[in-house]
Amino acid sequence: MTPLPDDDPRRGLTVARPDDPDLLHLAVVGDTYTVLVSGEQTAGRYALIDMLVPPGAGPPPHRHYFEESFRVLEGSVEVTFRDDPPVRLHAGETVNIPANAPHAFRNGADVPARLLCTVVPAGLEAFFAEFGDRVDSRTAPAPALSDEDKQARLRRAAERAPDYGMELLP
Repeated sequence: MTPLPDDDPRRGLTVARPDDPDLLHLAVVGDTYTVLVSGEQTAGRYALIDMLVPPGAGPPPHRHYFEESFRVLEGSVEVTFRDDPPVRLHAGETVNIPANAPHAFRNGADVPARLLCTVVPAGLEAFFAEFGDRVDSRTAPAPALSDEDKQARLRRAAERAPDYGMELLP
């Protein structure tokens, strides 16, 4: 076994309080994502994102080179994985999405869902910042966008996805 490296005193303790207005809160694909712990804070090892998913919302089908795990904190979501039948997850349940596997999730309920998303390694939070709209808080709704503005953001996401090891699927 390789001996542990010395402690890196340049890295400090990170405390994230989800309702902190100084955190990065982004409206993305109709959801509101709060970056609790960024790759910048973990030397790229992982990122932790608090996701508020309104009824009927969720990302389109996609895949990426990194592992992604979701813990449902409130409500429920339906996860589509490859060509398998959808799986409904409720508060307290966790799912791991293997790297490179096609997937999506959607809130099919009539109440908001809240997820805690961990990605390893980090980078997803930087991708969201490329096309998401900054909002004031974890519970702030996405700004009203015209269909043209929505399409422009989706195009931007599709253009930038390969730079983050992602692919948006039809």
